[in-house]
Amino acid sequence: MLTLLKIRNLALVDELVWELGPGLVGVTGETGAGKSVIVGALKLVLGERADKSLIRTGEDTCTVEAVFELRDASEINAVLAEGGLEPCEDGSLIVRRVIGQSANRQFVNDSPVTLNLLKRLGEHLVDLHGPHDHQSLLSTERQLSMLDAYAGCDGALDAYRSTWREWRDKENELEDLRQAESASTQELDLLRHQVGEIDAAQLKPEEEDEIADRYRRASNSTRLVELSGAAASALGADEGGVLSHLVDVQRLVRDLEKLDPSIRERTQGLENAVMELQELERSLADYSEDLDIDPAEAKRLEERVNLFETLKRKYGGDLAAVLGHRDRAAARLDAVENRGERLEQLAAEAARLREATDKAGLALTAKRKKAAPKLSKEIAGQLKDLGFKQSSFEVQVLSNKEPAASGLEGIEFLFGPNPGEPLQPLRQIASSGEISRVMLAVKSALAEQDATPLMVFDEIDANVGGEIARAVGKKMAALGMRHQVVAITHFPQVAALAARHYVVEKEVAGGRTRSRLYPVGGENRISELVRMLGGGGEQARAMAASLLNDAT
Repeated sequence: MLTLLKIRNLALVDELVWELGPGLVGVTGETGAGKSVIVGALKLVLGERADKSLIRTGEDTCTVEAVFELRDASEINAVLAEGGLEPCEDGSLIVRRVIGQSANRQFVNDSPVTLNLLKRLGEHLVDLHGPHDHQSLLSTERQLSMLDAYAGCDGALDAYRSTWREWRDKENELEDLRQAESASTQELDLLRHQVGEIDAAQLKPEEEDEIADRYRRASNSTRLVELSGAAASALGADEGGVLSHLVDVQRLVRDLEKLDPSIRERTQGLENAVMELQELERSLADYSEDLDIDPAEAKRLEERVNLFETLKRKYGGDLAAVLGHRDRAAARLDAVENRGERLEQLAAEAARLREATDKAGLALTAKRKKAAPKLSKEIAGQLKDLGFKQSSFEVQVLSNKEPAASGLEGIEFLFGPNPGEPLQPLRQIASSGEISRVMLAVKSALAEQDATPLMVFDEIDANVGGEIARAVGKKMAALGMRHQVVAITHFPQVAALAARHYVVEKEVAGGRTRSRLYPVGGENRISELVRMLGGGGEQARAMAASLLNDAT
């Protein structure tokens, strides 16, 4: 549930710290007192876009922070993992929005996140409904997901979607091949040329560096012979060479060792140095002889390097890319030239997958059709409690022409508030008061299946009478047994049923207007209910006390 909501410098609120409890939480106050700020703060938590007009006059930033304690954090952790964030190990999730004059930021457990990620988290945290916030209920896709939740279709739906995706992929592959039948003669000639040209080159990706090295040596062979020969001569034993001088050094060292044998520890490296230099001289001589490259071989290497460069310009940055292009061209050519056989194969595979899709879809359909009348009856019963004594409600199952991602059928919620009138889709019902109560009836029917921890009802009891308001309050209180429910209301019948009652009040201090929120209980709560009843004397207080007594 939402355990803590902190608001700072948002509209008329300078600073608010609200510790909520479980069950139904009632929020009341006069019109314009600032109740809408509570809803606005929660919308920011849900990832709604914000601008600097929300910032309290004279301040640079406004901040909203919400702390959620999650009984089951698996869905939240899945979203966090996709965003590269650490999971909620202790089930605690802290969401913070900072709205500035030039930039807005959002954080989850002190890690910066995108607005899109915050919206995705919000879908799992809060279900917010106001007088006109019923688009989700009017969506047939959302209605279908509600029926699936009620029917427990998760496993059957996953199995169907997996098979459906395989079928659609195979159908797309089949359609691509059918399109290949229209391949032009020019395209086929080009594909054959490309494959033939690359095959003729007999490419090996590993030979590119080797050929390049050999070609570089062949191109510079004359200069390499000069340099290696000069180096060998400089090392040589002939007069003036390094090794000729080392012979003199060796003779002098031997004379030293005869006079003082102990010096051998200092001079023992000389013999090794002479041997290594002699080996270097021989190696340079051998290298110079090996550089005598045949002009025909040099030309062949040059032609090979030029071929590599030509193919890379045409088909890719290296030989591996050229070979990759060859494979794709060959596959396309094979698909076109042998499409008859492949078409038969793909058509058979697509037919098999279509059969499997239909089978999985029928299993899903059976669960939906079995649950639809039960859900219809459940919602109809909830509607009667909310004042629609003679209304009708039906979950209509409609077959699709073709299998869709959601199944072999769609559904439509049909509602008839008046006897004798035909049932109509919910989206065709204009009254916001009716839609609000229908939404509450659906939420009540799906209370056990709905995993959203917090439900917020913002004056959905508007445009209803006192007795209906009482029924609305009872439904929200019943929802509060399974969820945390915040009800922002003008009706004392609803407020009296709340487990906790908070009042939003506007006051002027130091020449500034600000909104504050505080809990009420005992006589203070009765006084607030009296105000909501329109004021009055002992009779109004007795009525307020009676509402509270009935709630208990």
